[in-house]
Amino acid sequence: MTFLIACPNCGPRDAEEFGYGGESTTRPGPEGSSKDLARYVFFRENVDGWQTEWWYHRDGCQRWFVAERHTYTNAIRATYWPGAAPAPAAVTEEAGA
Repeated sequence: MTFLIACPNCGPRDAEEFGYGGESTTRPGPEGSSKDLARYVFFRENVDGWQTEWWYHRDGCQRWFVAERHTYTNAIRATYWPGAAPAPAAVTEEAGA
């Protein structure tokens, strides 16, 4: 089963065109401990609901962007460039969450 992802540059495309980069987390700063770095690299929340994730448009513009995706329904509610404010995605589906 596939779903649509609205690339901020190219518009709605089939999910098979993209590479998943994992959930978006905050990297520990230089003062962070080894334990903090290990938590950042190896542990994820793995929520059942809305999650902010990295996606790479492999077969299109070849750029990384951020998407808010529902992990159960695969509905996308927003896609945006890193550092930009979230904007509603061009393709959205209602999630029962």
